[in-house]
Amino acid sequence: MSKSFYHFLMKYRHPAPKDLISTFANHAYLDHSFPKTSTDYHELSSYLELNGQYLESMSIFDEAWQLYIISENKS
Repeated sequence: MSKSFYHFLMKYRHPAPKDLISTFANHAYLDHSFPKTSTDYHELSSYLELNGQYLESMSIFDEAWQLYIISENKS
């Protein structure tokens, strides 16, 4: 994998988020402890389970992770 999940997620940042992934991206951007260099699903999901109070549901992370995997497999 070439880019971190955080780097991928940042392309969804939006000043007026229209969906849950954009909302997640905005919150992750403001979360200074977010594991910004990680490409590891388990590290990220563990972090979010403990610190991702801004996530309405872990399924939002899972959906974003699937998009990340697809985009990384194309590059």
